[in-house]
Amino acid sequence: MSSIIQLLPDHVANQIAAGEVVQRPASVVKELLENAVDANATDIKLIIKDAGKSLVQVIDNGKGMNVTDARLCFERHATSKIRHAEDLFSLHTKGFRGEALASIAAIAHVEMKTKQDQEELGTQIVIEGSKFVSQEAAVLPKGTSFAVKNLFFNIPARRNFLKSDTVEYRHIIDEFQRVALAHPNIHFTFYHNGSEMYNLPISTLRQRVVNVFSGKTNEKLVPVQEDTEIVTVQGFVSKPEFAKKNRGEQFFFVNDRFIKSGYLHHAVMAAYDGILKDGAQPSYFLYLSVPPNSIDINIHPTKTEIKFDDESALYAILRASIKHSLGQFNVAPVLDFDRDANLDTPYHYKDLEGAMPTIQVDSTFNPFSDDKVNKHYAGSGSSGSGSSSSYRKPAATASWESLYVGLKQEPEFPTESAEISFESEEVTASLFNDEEVEHAVQNVYQIHKKYIVSPIKSGMVIVDQQRAHQRVLYEQFLANMTVHQASSQQLLFPLNLYFSSAEMELLAELKLSLINTGFVFEETNNDHVVISGIPVNVTESEVSILLEQLLSDLQQGIPENSFSQNDTIAKSMAKSLAVKTGTSLTIKEQENLVNGLFACKDPNVSPFQKPTFITMRVEDIDKKFAL
Repeated sequence: MSSIIQLLPDHVANQIAAGEVVQRPASVVKELLENAVDANATDIKLIIKDAGKSLVQVIDNGKGMNVTDARLCFERHATSKIRHAEDLFSLHTKGFRGEALASIAAIAHVEMKTKQDQEELGTQIVIEGSKFVSQEAAVLPKGTSFAVKNLFFNIPARRNFLKSDTVEYRHIIDEFQRVALAHPNIHFTFYHNGSEMYNLPISTLRQRVVNVFSGKTNEKLVPVQEDTEIVTVQGFVSKPEFAKKNRGEQFFFVNDRFIKSGYLHHAVMAAYDGILKDGAQPSYFLYLSVPPNSIDINIHPTKTEIKFDDESALYAILRASIKHSLGQFNVAPVLDFDRDANLDTPYHYKDLEGAMPTIQVDSTFNPFSDDKVNKHYAGSGSSGSGSSSSYRKPAATASWESLYVGLKQEPEFPTESAEISFESEEVTASLFNDEEVEHAVQNVYQIHKKYIVSPIKSGMVIVDQQRAHQRVLYEQFLANMTVHQASSQQLLFPLNLYFSSAEMELLAELKLSLINTGFVFEETNNDHVVISGIPVNVTESEVSILLEQLLSDLQQGIPENSFSQNDTIAKSMAKSLAVKTGTSLTIKEQENLVNGLFACKDPNVSPFQKPTFITMRVEDIDKKFAL
């Protein structure tokens, strides 16, 4: 009987490995950037075309490779980062897996150019689907250039599973930001389709964070610094008033490696306990330095999860250090029973010097004269020797008894009450007439500020006010965007709203749809937009919340066709602006909401496919009482 187990050919094994290593173009970006960092480069360029589907190129000025290493780096399990198994617990580099380049070369056209500083000539290698096409010497600058073209050219099924260019580009930005934030000592530049997207010079940690996210990031940051035997914590957290709905700007770095940790995230949220609104997420950029032998990085294929020896101690230190920083910069409330607030120096007096008091003396004051009191007070109102001459003795009040004449006489009152007339307040106008109010009282009732009950011929209908309002707003927004007839209300003072570069990219994609809903964009810059008009049913204070929620909902991808994009925007805006559970509605508002719901094309469900109302028949109620 023949054997059924056999060794896989190298090209098949490489494609299987590529399925684990390379999920999308962003995976290639991550591997190549980390290799450039490990090569001790001080200048790294990332060049992208068509969101990485056509080209991903990384150029660095690192130490490069010789001819042998250039050929060997494409073999499976080939790495310069480790030699023994014990090295896995003392890692100071990033790419140590040894399958990245072999996997990338198996599913793309690869061109690599590399040269060491002491060599006269470099090496140029071209590979197509694991097949070496050419290898030759070339005149090259110091460092390595790695170009990956036509990703997944030999695996069409995998290429079909890629998302839109906008989504893939955003994933590339995420990977670029993670590497750039971890290494402020390296100059990074990023080009997409010939346009420069980022130019990050060598800087401090704070400057790197501000350069990456632009806007008013510098005003939001509170520094965190703590040095212990277990861990050294440094970085920045945002002030509570700048918290967002989404978790976009949250970064943990352990030994300059980006990681994801729900446990450490919980420690950060515990430090903000009591000073954040419900559902708000703070931004943080935290860098942890721990002994390499106290962590295990090799527990996840993407190396973004780390196992710590003493997680509980790390949790407590991280929580305490953030809480201390928030309190130190007067961001968090502090109870100090020994402090007297009355002794605090007002802020506008902090830098002022105290004025010397002046002494004024009345040289003419005589304490033994009869009018000493009068003269004393007269002298205190003016300075100099002429103060007594300005005093005038008040004239004596003549016949003061006349002031009290007639007080003992009885007051005269009218004998008949008919003679008394009172002014009455006349209601000149009413919002609704009595018949309307009586009709409203009889037809709608609000229960627990959540449901609206209205009687119908067969029983009663119970409406969920939040879901019903979502349906009404959704159809209004969708109609406005479809027929392009949305009305706007002009703002007296335009709004300046600041966003990160990634969020500005999203807004650029959504700008036309937002204009159709009623927004008027007066100006659009690299880090902020100026809005001079908003939809009629949106208040000025809701604009930033609405756009933030919209960007959060679209983080997972913008639909390709315009109808799906409009549908997504309408749903997000309806969710943000709908009346919330717990809001008390007037009788007229309840009526309008119920009437608006049943005027919709599909009143049965909310935009998120949840029921908006239920009906109860009289027979069903009778059965309840018959039990």
